[in-house]
Amino acid sequence: MRLWWLEKSRKAARKLPSAASFRTEIIADVFVPERAEDVRFFSRKLVRPGRLRRFSNKDLREGLLSIFYLVVAAALPVRWWAPICGRVSRFRLKRHMRKEFPAYAAATLAVLGDGIDARKLFEGLLAARHRRRLQLAAHLVAGRWSPTIRLEGLAGLRSALQRGHGAILWCDQFTAQTIIGKRALYEAGIEAHQVSVNTHGISESAFGLRFLNPPLIDVENRFLKSRVAFDRDDAYQVTIRIQKILKQNGVVTMTNTVHAGTTFTEAAMGESGWTHLASAPANFAARGRTALFAMSTFEVVPFIEYRAVLSPELTPEASVSPATDMARDGAKNMTVQAHYILLKRDRLLEALKLYPEQMLTWSRRQRLTEVSDSIGIGMDEGS
Repeated sequence: MRLWWLEKSRKAARKLPSAASFRTEIIADVFVPERAEDVRFFSRKLVRPGRLRRFSNKDLREGLLSIFYLVVAAALPVRWWAPICGRVSRFRLKRHMRKEFPAYAAATLAVLGDGIDARKLFEGLLAARHRRRLQLAAHLVAGRWSPTIRLEGLAGLRSALQRGHGAILWCDQFTAQTIIGKRALYEAGIEAHQVSVNTHGISESAFGLRFLNPPLIDVENRFLKSRVAFDRDDAYQVTIRIQKILKQNGVVTMTNTVHAGTTFTEAAMGESGWTHLASAPANFAARGRTALFAMSTFEVVPFIEYRAVLSPELTPEASVSPATDMARDGAKNMTVQAHYILLKRDRLLEALKLYPEQMLTWSRRQRLTEVSDSIGIGMDEGS
């Protein structure tokens, strides 16, 4: 006989896992005749919310690194910063090689081909992650750092804004994008509105949300007109706000993360790989006249020179026209979105070939339907 109070205590002892659970389903496969390839659309629905952890091992590590890099930024010459980041990035190299490198190598080889040195790229990524932490510290220590930041493609953006329907900048997840990309736009006189999740930052624990994330968000907000922050449950309200900004001829920046929204897409990438792209930017562009641009920000010389690149406006073939009424012509809208997705994919591949070691996240070499563990490899930043 099972005693009811013991059964109750067992149930009370059960805790939700810290990670949320999602159900991913295929919406449609849209064939693009001009490219002779298709784009697969997925929905991503929350099945079980995750448990907010109070503290994690990552919080301790990131907190100590933040203090360390604040000291470096305040006390040491800029010429020493990159070598220090390189040395610190090797402290946990064996663990990274064991936990992350096999999947990373498979993904990069599938996209870029067998001619690359996957281990060299991986070690470069680890160092770039640490330089990214020091970028934040350098902005928190006032007056000591003034890198050269070049913004290319500004004329195309200004020309699009003259049409009066706003613009969306679809940003890639390179290590310099989070802060330097926003700073490049700000220094060029572009007042951008950033779309991001409420948990954006270094950590999603209660401690991280309270202490680790605010310094990063405060630095980013220096270079933004506003931040459109949202939970996954209120996508409708965010959509209304973004539409209002675009109607006022504003500039909205969206980072290519598939983990924040309810839909995303999959397309072939490079030699034999696959990439997953957010569908929201393409959706807004497909609705009407909003201009869509791809944006990538690169670290040319660590802590010395940065290059932010705006692509020419992403425009589907003349035979494909935007669907102005999604409710009446949803299939047409999805076809237009597929064209935008492939245009963005092309720009992303060009950027990856330039600085692959600075890309934070890589999609897996298999199609999503062939794996069951996760969507991507690396850090997922919804800046």
